[in-house]
Amino acid sequence: MTRAEINEKLKEVIGLTMGDGEVNLDKCTEESSLTGDLGLNSVGILYVVVAIEEFFGIIFDDVGFGDFKTVGNVVDYIERKIN
Repeated sequence: MTRAEINEKLKEVIGLTMGDGEVNLDKCTEESSLTGDLGLNSVGILYVVVAIEEFFGIIFDDVGFGDFKTVGNVVDYIERKIN
């Protein structure tokens, strides 16, 4: 899976998890802040983590999701775990 595909799937997972009206994915880039730009709170992040683990077949076992500040940080991690 390419980085662009991971990024698109991640946006899809976030949208499905949080609902259409909860997160503005139109302006979502790799530089977007998870909490500031996307507006994810701690509960939202937890839901997204579970969805990412299920969708991509990975486990966030060696980091805390709080370590990720941007969408790009999450894409980097997923890319390392699946490749």
